[in-house]
Amino acid sequence: QVQLVESGGGLVQAGGSLRLSCAASGRTFSRYAMGWFRQAAGKEREFVAAISRSGGNTYYADSVKGRSTIFRDNAKSTVYLQMNSLKPEDTAVYSCAADLKALTTDVTTRANDYNYWGQGTQVTVSS
Repeated sequence: QVQLVESGGGLVQAGGSLRLSCAASGRTFSRYAMGWFRQAAGKEREFVAAISRSGGNTYYADSVKGRSTIFRDNAKSTVYLQMNSLKPEDTAVYSCAADLKALTTDVTTRANDYNYWGQGTQVTVSS
C-alpha cells in the first residue's frame, strides 16, 4: 500500500509560479516511478509529467514542456512539480500517482499504468 499526499496548490496570477509536492509513504519510494496528472473542470484527466525511479528519466506533456520541471528526492520520499509561466489553462486539480511496476528507467504517460493516486491539489491561475 502506498499513500500519496499532494500540497502546494493555490491561486496564482498568470505568469507566476508554483511548486507542487507529493509526499509518499508505505513502500520504498525509490522502487516506483511517479507521475503528475491534472483534471480541469468538465474535462478528462490528462498527463502532465513523469519521472523514473532514480529520477534519471523524465517526460512532459507538450502543454507544459519548457515551463515545468518534475524532480524527486528519494531521501524525502517526495516528488515535486515546479511550474513556471503559468497560464489560465493550467487551472486544474493536480494529482500525483505511483507506478509500482516500473523498471528502473521507465516512465509512462498512461494513467492506467499507475497503481496509487493522491487526492489532488487545486491550482487556479487567474488572468
